[in-house]
Amino acid sequence: MIKKIRIIAALIFWIGVTLLFLDFTGLAARWLGWMAKLQFLPALLAGNVIVLIILILLTLVFGRLYCSVICPLGVMQDGFAALGRKSRRNRYSYSPAVSWLRYTMLGLLIVGIVLGAGSLFGLIAPYSAYGRIVGNLLQPIWIWCNNLLADWAVKHDSYAFYSVDVWIKSIASIVIAAATLIVLAVLAWRNGRTYCNTICPVGTVLGFISRFSLLKPVIDTSKCINCGKCARNCKAACIDAKNHTIDYSRCVVCFDCLGNCSTNAISYRRAKKVAKPIDKKDEVDDKGRRAFLSVTATAATAAAVDAQVKFDGGLAVIQDKKVPERKTPLVPAGALSLHHVAHHCTGCQLCIAACPNGVLRPSGDPARLFQPVMQFDRGYCRPECTRCSEVCPAGAIHRITPQEKSAISIGHAVWIPENCIVLTDKHQCGNCSRHCPSGAITMVPQDSSEKGALKIPSIDTEKCLGCGACENLCPARPLSAIYVEGNHRHREI
Repeated sequence: MIKKIRIIAALIFWIGVTLLFLDFTGLAARWLGWMAKLQFLPALLAGNVIVLIILILLTLVFGRLYCSVICPLGVMQDGFAALGRKSRRNRYSYSPAVSWLRYTMLGLLIVGIVLGAGSLFGLIAPYSAYGRIVGNLLQPIWIWCNNLLADWAVKHDSYAFYSVDVWIKSIASIVIAAATLIVLAVLAWRNGRTYCNTICPVGTVLGFISRFSLLKPVIDTSKCINCGKCARNCKAACIDAKNHTIDYSRCVVCFDCLGNCSTNAISYRRAKKVAKPIDKKDEVDDKGRRAFLSVTATAATAAAVDAQVKFDGGLAVIQDKKVPERKTPLVPAGALSLHHVAHHCTGCQLCIAACPNGVLRPSGDPARLFQPVMQFDRGYCRPECTRCSEVCPAGAIHRITPQEKSAISIGHAVWIPENCIVLTDKHQCGNCSRHCPSGAITMVPQDSSEKGALKIPSIDTEKCLGCGACENLCPARPLSAIYVEGNHRHREI
């Protein structure tokens, strides 16, 4: 019964977190947003002390229940492991803990947090890895199915669904998400929770705490017949059946051992004495644990923006816009500054998946890999939209209201005379001025002494919000005649 309860709770959390990344309407975030904030690393970066205390207390009482119930990446691995068990039962065996690798990965996480290298710890953080897998690989399929349903509904005079563009936000992010999925699937199918007990830094932290948990799987040696079935079904590879011991730092409290013991020799109860891990090598390399902070890693890749041919009235082909090279990247209102995002963003890309305007996408800069940046080739950041601030679980984007957003400047517009059709085509435009929501752009005569002179844009940077409406709606191709340069630190207008 206890195993069934664990599985049901795990499925609820897994489905809920998955829906957060799949949903493009914003409804899931209203009801299920707390599941993202309950993840360990986002809560740590957000300084959510209450959630951290809850997770620590949960681990001190029940063991690493977080890894088997709350963590979506852990639940996903259990699914792959279950497929492996169908092909061959009793497939696992006890193996000593690879302590040097566990503490090295934890060291990378600590270094990344201290240095503000989100791209560093985003590669190995479990919640971030799962977010990239769902957002890059599953969300396009989800939206494509929604569009099929929307087309069918329209044919039957129903508008219960609406179509959404399916587009590639970052080739690099897709490649890394696919590689992560393949590696995790193979590891879980063959060896169960290898990732959780050798690579995952959250698992290492919770594993240390779980050594002191109140409730544990305990082996009753008087009932044990040394069949070894518990060890052969332990996907954490933490049960040494020969010595009747369990490495509680690696046990994910899946309760598979309880169900597979024919003599009921294993029970989940309070242990009088904590069993020590069998691996004597764990006692040897304390020096290696002190040196793990010196380990560094780099991840460099390039992002690309998709190309789609658009038509005006089905007649004239409109040339695609190119993304300008910004000296300072743009991050959403509520992010405070580039420094703040670098120190708090886990690269889970939940904000990117939730953006309804096609503005946010993963950065291809190695220093900000996977973190959100803003581009305006597909849309602009509407002043009334605060979706990204509502879903961010790590505190990288603080929650703001539309009223607060209308007073935050994230960047300023820059005019490029050689691209403007007023000068290149000698044709009146004013598109940027008409669509500026803050009135920061006005049209002034190119030559005040000439009557009826063509007008060019004049930008008041003190009023500019950096929303990108001017850049997105500028008719100049392939580069806009006006683009937005980011502010390192956001300011109030």
